[in-house]
Amino acid sequence: MPVLKPTEFYGRIVWMGLVRDRAAALAAEAVERMDVTFAGPVGEDHGGLTRPSCSRVLAQYPRGTMIRNTRQFTILSAEELAQTAARMGLDHLDPALVGATMVVEGIPDFTHVPPGSRLQGEGGATLVVDIENRPCQLPAKPIEARHPGFGARYKSAAAGRRGITAWAEREGAFALGERLRLHVPDQPVWAHLDAARRA
Repeated sequence: MPVLKPTEFYGRIVWMGLVRDRAAALAAEAVERMDVTFAGPVGEDHGGLTRPSCSRVLAQYPRGTMIRNTRQFTILSAEELAQTAARMGLDHLDPALVGATMVVEGIPDFTHVPPGSRLQGEGGATLVVDIENRPCQLPAKPIEARHPGFGARYKSAAAGRRGITAWAEREGAFALGERLRLHVPDQPVWAHLDAARRA
């Protein structure tokens, strides 16, 4: 029995970018086509099959522990990015400034799609949704360079709108304008989730 259900929710890719060297800069370089292997987007510094653990998983591993890289992609919603910009007092926020890999439009409440969902392109390339990507301070510097006085506003403005992280389940390529179909886990929400979060 299938455990993933294809939905009638589609996102259209409206922007893609690669962070070539995150030590040099978080800002991404816009691209029109993205080749994807099991290690993630080709040419993306956040790619790789594994990564050193960071502050997000200190409850599970000491910092620097090598773990599976489920953060190969940072995918944002065009609608949520516009909301973030508005909350910051900007007319527009370039996704390159926040290190995005991809921006899609058309999937409501995108940041909160269920973990384990799939985003499947028309050519078959498929991404697995890891979890919500919580805002951090790293985008503040490139935002501040472009929009003086606004960098520090990003973290709070992006709360609940920072998109998701994802990793490649099937290799292939993505192109601007391509549709991604959302597939969701066909299971109920765990009945003890609220109690577990309170622990």
